[in-house]
Amino acid sequence: MPDLEQSSRTLLADATASLHAAGIASPRREALRIWADLAGETPGEGLMRLEGVVDRGAAMAFLGAVGRRADGEPLAHATGRTGFRGLTLRSDARALIPRPETEGLVDLLLSRVRGGRVADIGTGSGCLALSLAAEGGFTEVVGVDLSADALALARENRALTGVGVSLVRGDLCSPLRTGGFDALVSNPPYLTAGEYAVLDRSVKDWEPRSALESGVDGLRATARLLDEARAVLRPGGWLGLEVDCTRAAESACLAGALGWTDVAIHADLFGRERYLLARRSETL
Repeated sequence: MPDLEQSSRTLLADATASLHAAGIASPRREALRIWADLAGETPGEGLMRLEGVVDRGAAMAFLGAVGRRADGEPLAHATGRTGFRGLTLRSDARALIPRPETEGLVDLLLSRVRGGRVADIGTGSGCLALSLAAEGGFTEVVGVDLSADALALARENRALTGVGVSLVRGDLCSPLRTGGFDALVSNPPYLTAGEYAVLDRSVKDWEPRSALESGVDGLRATARLLDEARAVLRPGGWLGLEVDCTRAAESACLAGALGWTDVAIHADLFGRERYLLARRSETL
């Protein structure tokens, strides 16, 4: 254990060296991110604190998080927090780490509907449900997940953010009332079994398989959502899904075959076909 009676600047330099030795890309940036996240600050604010002696408790927490990151744990797990749109959320192995590309799904859905009742299917950490509740004008936002562990994390994030959402345990749309929703949103699992088998260990070893893999063709959850959502949405209600970019066209064909209208694929911030939007027809 390094001497804990040292300046924050020296502590950051030692952490940077440890992360570099572990093969972490951008080790100083990650060390500063850990330093700032543990203090509940932005990296810029963290830089402004790089003087003086660090107290023992803060130094031990920082070095512990650096050690976990050096051992390969995702940054969001090492610090226990991650950002999603304007929210700061808890993050750990109970649910998928919120990704920047998923944020675009919120914008797309809000451009179609901002009121009424909306459900987030497979809510995980609660990132989509909480963002929709914080940014939209919905009368009710419901997050559904089959995993009790994921729902526990979502409840913690609800308390952390102070955003009001309902959280329900269930398999996809099964707990929801028929015809009772104006919109549904979901980031379902969409990797094939083969893709999951060769997934990078930085993801495979730390995030739930149930949030990543979706059968032999990667479409099991997407196909079920396209089917089940027809009964849950009111006529004219919107469905927004995150999909795998290599199967976006196939997902759109599935939607069309099931009678969805206004089916469209939209690109994420990296230019990849990432989102499917569709509308429940009056005759479904």
